[in-house]
Amino acid sequence: MRIRPFERADTDVVVALWHEVGITRPWNDPHRDIERKMSVQPELFLVGIEDGEVVASAMSGFDGHRGWLYYFAVSPTHQGRGLGRAMLDEVERLLIERGCPKLNVQIRDGASALVRRYEQWGYATDGATGMGKRLIPD
Repeated sequence: MRIRPFERADTDVVVALWHEVGITRPWNDPHRDIERKMSVQPELFLVGIEDGEVVASAMSGFDGHRGWLYYFAVSPTHQGRGLGRAMLDEVERLLIERGCPKLNVQIRDGASALVRRYEQWGYATDGATGMGKRLIPD
């Protein structure tokens, strides 16, 4: 798999991937989220390409204190082959390059298999509760 920065031409296939893996939510417009990301650190929005096809995505950012990972997805037909680990390695490399001391991920309730996967990758719960407040409705 080749990893490269997202390009606007990837939009429809990336949004379709997010729908396929079930990480979109009705209250978040993925097209707007892409546009927002393209205005801030677009180089930290990555796609994984295999045989000319987008098979993975990872949207990350660094606010000067912590890194964050969003819209991390691998096509179901390509899972179990280390592609997610490769994408995460690249995200971590890019964030370390920027001096980021810690990467945070948020995992939705009920995704215990995903929690176990992140634990295998060296992540641990850190005793914090994620909370959010919508400032701009989609």
